Amino acid sequence: MKTKVKELRTAAKLTQQQLADLVHVSSRTIISIEKEQYSPSLMLAYRMAEIFGVSVEELCCLKENREREDREYENL
Repeated sequence: MKTKVKELRTAAKLTQQQLADLVHVSSRTIISIEKEQYSPSLMLAYRMAEIFGVSVEELCCLKENREREDREYENL
């Protein structure tokens, strides 16, 4: 799933480790989220959204991800 984690983290001048420490996960989790290899749980997304002052919808690009998923289903 696409997210804005990397964009928001770099704008906030946080390292992956610093963000991981703030939300109580490993830096590997942050790396995986940024590489779109792992989708954050709702609670993790909420914690990150609070840190960056954005909504979970914005952090997780929910509209864009839903539209992409809808297109994939239409092509089945």
